[in-house]
Amino acid sequence: ELGKEESLKLHNDTTLLTTFKRQKLEKEAKKNWDLFYKRNTTKFFKDRHWTTREFVELSSSFKVEGDDKELNSKKRCMLEVGCGVGNAIFPLIEEGYLWYIYACDFSPRAIDFVKGNNLYDEAKCHAFVCDITCDDLTQTIPANTIDVVTLIFVLSAITPSKMPAAIANISKIMMPGGILLFRDYGIYDHAMLRFSPGHKIEENFYVRQDGTRAYFFSEEVACKIFVDEGFEVITSEYVHRQTVNKKENLAVPRVFLQGKFKKL
Repeated sequence: ELGKEESLKLHNDTTLLTTFKRQKLEKEAKKNWDLFYKRNTTKFFKDRHWTTREFVELSSSFKVEGDDKELNSKKRCMLEVGCGVGNAIFPLIEEGYLWYIYACDFSPRAIDFVKGNNLYDEAKCHAFVCDITCDDLTQTIPANTIDVVTLIFVLSAITPSKMPAAIANISKIMMPGGILLFRDYGIYDHAMLRFSPGHKIEENFYVRQDGTRAYFFSEEVACKIFVDEGFEVITSEYVHRQTVNKKENLAVPRVFLQGKFKKL
């Protein structure tokens, strides 16, 4: 529930960025994310050890010890979209889950960090640069071969008008019946409420100080994007968390949207 003050603040924040500024941000999106990884290297995001807890599909590929060729031939394939520096894929590799992992990101610098990680091994994973809104994924991954796709805090960085194209692109490389695992910023998340006037690009879409952007999803909007691109909604729910800012000794309410979508 939004407080009166927060509700009023959102209601009054009606000034949008100029068309020129919006086009500039779109044009410089890749550069801004590359600069983000230049500044923060591999230190900004924590490893996501929680993914197998939240998404049992990721732990359904049983673990293997050593180089058992018969077991390795049974590897299922997954794609991590927007892999950043590998905070989700390397815990899966380290814990021995039997996946062959494709991992892509917008930022060439992020992919360089992935390939420079000690755990990176082309026998287990392949990382590549890709703008999923326009670069055809089938140029790297054979069509209809991916069992599971993870799309975690990625779609929100894309201009809303380009989101359907991104999902259509992902759909092409998924097997029929394949599962897409989604988690992203939910509407009225604390990060959304913190934006001061002058950061709003369009409804629920904002620009951060560093030029990167964030969209905050309602369940209705997210589900419509996936359904329109040929997915069935398996689950979709808001996840409420408290994040503690130790520096300021504050507990802030976070709202995420989490879902599982099946390719029909």
